[in-house]
Amino acid sequence: MWSSYFESMVALLVMASLLRVSYELNQQEKPASRPVKLLPQAMTPGRKEPELTPQQREWAEKAVQRYAEAQEKKWRRWNEAMFEAKSI
Repeated sequence: MWSSYFESMVALLVMASLLRVSYELNQQEKPASRPVKLLPQAMTPGRKEPELTPQQREWAEKAVQRYAEAQEKKWRRWNEAMFEAKSI
């Protein structure tokens, strides 16, 4: 069961692991040289959200309403397909 192939596979596995560790350690150094932005500029603390015009606010409300209606329709269809028996 334990043949010479097993020993060579273990050696290959160790070399591949060392190569991967070397790569990962090398990658850690690169992002530190440049700043990382985790939040979009509008969401950073201490900044106000941009004011919406009345027309933009109306469009946003309509978009939210239509999205909610579409989701309700989607879930109703899913519920019917999953739980209501179809007559054959």
